Amino acid sequence: VDVAAALLDRARALSTVLTLVATNSHQVTRAAALIVDALATGHLVMVCGNGGSAAEAQHLAGELVGRFRREREPWPVLALTTDSAVMTALANDYGYDTIFARQVAAFGHRGDVLVGISTSGESANVVNAARQARDRGMSVIALTGREPTQLGLFSDVAIAVPATETALVQEVHTVLVHQISEIVESSLAQQTIERTRVDEASALP
Repeated sequence: VDVAAALLDRARALSTVLTLVATNSHQVTRAAALIVDALATGHLVMVCGNGGSAAEAQHLAGELVGRFRREREPWPVLALTTDSAVMTALANDYGYDTIFARQVAAFGHRGDVLVGISTSGESANVVNAARQARDRGMSVIALTGREPTQLGLFSDVAIAVPATETALVQEVHTVLVHQISEIVESSLAQQTIERTRVDEASALP
């Protein structure tokens, strides 16, 4: 295998697809704004997906509970893919298609956000979670592959990667997770500074 040639081919493929995604960059901005609004008002963001998308769900949670580029307070972002006892109990007792929706029913409230990640956009357990989230008055963000998708239909914002190769879609999803993390962090870092100043002023005699 010519690794150098393979890497250059991948770079070209990523460049092509990212250029197409950039034409709908307003969807990325809208998705980040929903997360910013939720976190700024004390709400929860939940993230779910299967396989590589489960790893991406945990990636987004890690960036926002931890940090992306800036030292700041942690934010309540929960990956619904990490509790093996809950997931296996739900899969065993209710079926695999329920493993995310039932967690949304347990933790979700109006004003919260669900981020559903699915390269096909047709994963039944992610679609069911999106449906449950909508029923509970939550906002839904979808990261998918090529449109149209069932997940997109239940989403307030759908960021669709115009590619059919699963690995390529997943690689672009990683870029999107980083871009969303950057927007959210830069927005909330400024809000945190403003809130601190207000709190300090109110404490003055």
